Amino acid sequence: MCGITGYLGFREAYPIVINGLQRLEYRGYDSAGIVLTSTEDKLKLFKTKGKVAELKKIIENNNSTGNLALGHTRWATHGIPSTENSHPHISNSGNLAIVHNGIIENYDTIKKELIKRGYTFKSETDTEVLVNLIEEVQLKNNCKLGKAVQLALTNVVGAYAIAVYDISKADEIIVAKLGSPLAIGIGENNTEFFIASDASPFIEYTKDAIYLDDEELAIIKLGKKIRVRKINDDSFVEPYIQELKLNLEQIEKGGYDHFMLKEIHEQPNAISDTYRGRLLADKGIIKMGSVDNNITKFLNAKRIIIVACGTSWHAGLVGEYLIEEFARIPVEVEYASEFRYRNPIISKDDIVIAISQSGETADTLAAIKLAKANGAFVFGICNVVGSSIARETNSGAYTHAGPEIGVASTKAFTTQITVLSLIALKLGNLKGELSNSKFNNYLQELKLIPSKVTEVLKINTEIEKIAAIYKDAPNCLYLGRGFNFPVALEGALKLKEISYIHAEGYPAAEMKHGPIALIDASMPVIVIATKKGHYEKVVSNIQEIKSRKGKIIAIVTKGDTVVKEIADHVIEIPETEEAFTPLLTTIPLQLLSYYIAVMRGCNVDQPRNLAKSVTVE
Repeated sequence: MCGITGYLGFREAYPIVINGLQRLEYRGYDSAGIVLTSTEDKLKLFKTKGKVAELKKIIENNNSTGNLALGHTRWATHGIPSTENSHPHISNSGNLAIVHNGIIENYDTIKKELIKRGYTFKSETDTEVLVNLIEEVQLKNNCKLGKAVQLALTNVVGAYAIAVYDISKADEIIVAKLGSPLAIGIGENNTEFFIASDASPFIEYTKDAIYLDDEELAIIKLGKKIRVRKINDDSFVEPYIQELKLNLEQIEKGGYDHFMLKEIHEQPNAISDTYRGRLLADKGIIKMGSVDNNITKFLNAKRIIIVACGTSWHAGLVGEYLIEEFARIPVEVEYASEFRYRNPIISKDDIVIAISQSGETADTLAAIKLAKANGAFVFGICNVVGSSIARETNSGAYTHAGPEIGVASTKAFTTQITVLSLIALKLGNLKGELSNSKFNNYLQELKLIPSKVTEVLKINTEIEKIAAIYKDAPNCLYLGRGFNFPVALEGALKLKEISYIHAEGYPAAEMKHGPIALIDASMPVIVIATKKGHYEKVVSNIQEIKSRKGKIIAIVTKGDTVVKEIADHVIEIPETEEAFTPLLTTIPLQLLSYYIAVMRGCNVDQPRNLAKSVTVE
């Protein structure tokens, strides 16, 4: 949530920062702002409620020159979306400018103390409190800005990624991080620097980047090497400069109308990239160094706990079915937000698998720290290289899905399931729960999944026609059983997220325990009714709905004739092993949600009230 970008160097900063804000708008889009400064100019501040496009309109007729700039696109926490509450914020003296991602939990106490000392505030934000605290500390201690930021941050409680500078020193920016991501791009010979919440704003300028760890502060000064120190103990840290693998083409739409549609269609390649080098089907091998190097822990685990949020939690539910089916290890799936607060029972014999697309989800990070503190081995599954979860866990696996810009996750879900499938199959084979012949059959089938996803994607026009019929439905139900119950939950979430239609997912058998009261002639019900896995039971559930005049959209195995006779609409998918059906059944549901949202005029990539990375509670 919230996107930070900045530039310090020899180029004009505005084009770089405004373009960076547009790339980061998936992180927050209720207000935006830029502050610009050069050695011969005073501070120039532009900000507004609304999207980055509105900010551009304001700036286009004003002087936007300068070689130092900070930009911010906001997802509101403290204070309603407004021009006053948008970032950047300026200190009372007008000397310090700041952008901030996160929440300062004790801001109200600090604010009251600053008011006693004569400070005034224009906004409702915790960020304006923070910049004035830094100024007060600097004045009181007569110290440099870097030291003032460090001292101020030792007095705050919460999460933050900040960038701050003094307008009288247009060759220096101070940045710091705790719980929210921050990347620093480094130009050749330290002649320019880039700051961003992720690397997408600066990939065309440099491939060298530093990702700050929690409780680290960096002093960025033109012509100098970046100095990184620990906030709490004042020790210096040698920064690790890594080469970015991201490229510009990956973060552009590539001819698609929306990032979400592009990412739906990228899933065959994303799944292939996720198992490339790991799934050696022709050799009968799954090769995963992160599992192989810790195989004793996995094989001796008394229990596996999966912690995640949102779509990743749904992927974790599929993982529960996979691991228990193949490896016969008990699995519990927990919302990370609940796990971290309910004093869970964790032992050193447990493995905790944490799943997050961004690798920055605040609740999941907190759950990881809790699990580690209790002696559990923590394994991470995430998409973003160098992310906080990747660094915090004992070991883990990247999904290699490529950047996911659309707020509603699509390829994150299928690639997370792919990683979980590999782990479950490997453990099942090593534990002797899967014979070699069954194991090899599963490997060959998993290898075919990308081509089968491609086959499903070819029927998008058919799905679009169904979407046109139900785009105005006020409510919708999703039903599935076994491996496809989590897919029903995920399908309902997608519809809610991007079309704002109320939708709920249920195990099909639970219809009779309450939800069937909702069925009438205006209620569309999406039922996952693939041939394998409780097929006859699902057919009975469909008949119960039809007898109450409900409208049935059924996801069926190609060649199905029974459901076709009952349902109002059928969407066919290729046949596969029951365990892998979620990788196929989810595709039509993603497309259905997408087309309904587009037809309703919704902003598919940036749905209201949502942000891509939830980096605060």
